[in-house]
Amino acid sequence: MAALIWLIGGIALVAAEVLSGDFVLLMLGAAALAGAGAEALFGVTAISALVFAVVALGLITVARPALKRRVNAPRVADNVAALVGAQAVVTATVDGSGGRVRLHGQEWSARALDATQVLEPGATVTVMEISGATAVVWADRV
Repeated sequence: MAALIWLIGGIALVAAEVLSGDFVLLMLGAAALAGAGAEALFGVTAISALVFAVVALGLITVARPALKRRVNAPRVADNVAALVGAQAVVTATVDGSGGRVRLHGQEWSARALDATQVLEPGATVTVMEISGATAVVWADRV
């Protein structure tokens, strides 16, 4: 009977973690499930309480910080977002209406961010944004 109480408590704590998102309830729930296992194996409440305490302490002090670091790690820009800020080389004159640049080894259609800029082939530019399939670029020196 005590193992069933540990089991229900563990499942309830793990389920409650969905609302909290801080990983404390998840760690306590996992510890309660370990306590349920100890209770089922040994049938001694003192042992299952000790197992719960040791597992909870270990998970909260070791596993939780590592898990939080992994989940809260800064996101790496991918796809189009990774191109913003990248350097490109003009391959065909770029102005406010169009042109071509070589960006990460590929030819891209491009236009100047400043419609008054005219960027000649060979100029190095910075990608300011990606608009559809067009790189919107800026040259520091015109």
